[in-house]
Amino acid sequence: MGGSAELLKPAVEISRASLAFGSRTLWSGLDLTVEPGEFVAILGPNGSGKTSLLKVLLGLQKLSSGSWRINSDRPVGYIPQQRAMQEALTLRGIDLVGLGLDGHRWGVGLRGMAERRRRVAEAISSVGAERYAKSPVGRLSGGEQQRLRVAQALVGAPDVLLCDEPLLSLDLGHQRAVSELIDRRRREAGTAVLFVTHEINPILSFVDRIVYLVDGRFRIGTPDEVMTSQTLSELYRSRVEVIRVGGQIHVAGAQSALCEDEPHHIDERVS
Repeated sequence: MGGSAELLKPAVEISRASLAFGSRTLWSGLDLTVEPGEFVAILGPNGSGKTSLLKVLLGLQKLSSGSWRINSDRPVGYIPQQRAMQEALTLRGIDLVGLGLDGHRWGVGLRGMAERRRRVAEAISSVGAERYAKSPVGRLSGGEQQRLRVAQALVGAPDVLLCDEPLLSLDLGHQRAVSELIDRRRREAGTAVLFVTHEINPILSFVDRIVYLVDGRFRIGTPDEVMTSQTLSELYRSRVEVIRVGGQIHVAGAQSALCEDEPHHIDERVS
């Protein structure tokens, strides 16, 4: 019975959480429970605290008030923003993935080497990166590098996967491939996913709920509940139009709220 109760625990619990820097409050009174296998997208304009929320869950940022908990003994998986690696970098893909397994400690011992090789190989296979896994990562394309970052995040079999703009700078094909890899992992292994993004459409079909942060305010709900003209207008305190075309969501509104050259919202760079 104890095992069954353990399985029913939420993967992530955030209670009455607030985060402020000086006089500026990014969000306050945030309650969020993420279940195993749930895919939660975190949206909002530049500086709304999307990345900061992930930093809190990584233990890199303290809350101003409230509490949070990750119910897992395994390390949290983390996929950072896609950034091109220097061409001169000689680290091989297989070594990059291995860092996700034991990069935090020295040595694994002779007995653990075979198991380590097996797990690294499985992670690389799961993202379809076998062909270039032994190549220097600096010589790989952005999409190939990001597949290896996904493998690095998954090699430790995390119960919780935090994704910080993992599709940034990728073309549409690679966006789709990376999104599908993450979705497949959460469906097959019950991994809870928190996915920060500036564009909802590449992951719309995978998302269970959205956390939308705007200027200290937030809404949490399904895409149909949050991505509406009424809800976003209330959040931005300005008229916002949400239009659905061909299975995609397009948002238009006041320039103070939305950026004209992006169909969704402004990418977060700070906080």
